Amino acid sequence: MKVMKKLVVLLLAVGTLFFMAGCGAATDEGDDNQANADVIKIAHKNYTEQRITGQLLSVYLDSKGFETEVAELGGSMLCWNALVNDEVDMYAEFTGTAYGGLFDQTEIIGTQETYDFVKNHSEEEYGVTWLNPLGWNNTYVLSVRGETAEELNIESISDLIPFAGEMILGCDPEFISRTDGLPGLVEAYEGLEFKDEKSMDQGITYKALADGVLDVNVSYSTDGRIAKFGLVNLVDDQNFFPPYYVTPILKMDFAEANPEVVTALEELHNQWTTEEMQQYNLLVDEGQNAREVATMMLTDKGLLG
Repeated sequence: MKVMKKLVVLLLAVGTLFFMAGCGAATDEGDDNQANADVIKIAHKNYTEQRITGQLLSVYLDSKGFETEVAELGGSMLCWNALVNDEVDMYAEFTGTAYGGLFDQTEIIGTQETYDFVKNHSEEEYGVTWLNPLGWNNTYVLSVRGETAEELNIESISDLIPFAGEMILGCDPEFISRTDGLPGLVEAYEGLEFKDEKSMDQGITYKALADGVLDVNVSYSTDGRIAKFGLVNLVDDQNFFPPYYVTPILKMDFAEANPEVVTALEELHNQWTTEEMQQYNLLVDEGQNAREVATMMLTDKGLLG
């Protein structure tokens, strides 16, 4: 019992320290929103591309003379809530994730219209602003093994419908319940019902598909393992999936108090393509350090002195 009590006390202490590290220090004027904070707190989600993106923002701001720290917080809602509650200063979100996952929109609209919608609603409802996108579009795609596509003669998601009842779908945990995920997908594609749906860490879904554990995978279009494992992406012929352009987002009051931070981040606008991001993601998936790859991304574009 004494050991258990000591463990509880230790866990509480660690939790308190983490909370304090996540919350912004107030300025001399008593502002509790981290305006003009000495350390810029950057969050990211818990998979390869987001780890790279979080480090990308950090490395670039560090190169401009700012001090940053990076924290991995898990899924979209954890990062969003941390930002809204002033526990972090910024993270990189996807336009489609906000459009469908945060604002529950299902109508397919254009790339610019999607961006304008999430920017306007985020600012009006949550005091969160969106800067300019970094360039790549990491949308969802349904992938199958090359031999599956050839054997069944399927090229689109609609072609998949007659066979789906005998297939196992793999996806990240959020896809199961998001309106821009499985519920909306089966509504858009009438008759699309899988034998089973398995949620798992996104990092292992591609090999699970290649090894035959899965029959269909909900892939990320920028993932380099699509090419590595010879997977085939099915055409979204109903145009269900919205555009997912990754974009730095931050609280409006922090942005207004730190215009030099905004100016620096806007220099990253449209610097990288979807195809380039596939290659950078693959480097990390195969063992390279996310911060080193982020530094490489900036160096490749001549953005580091």
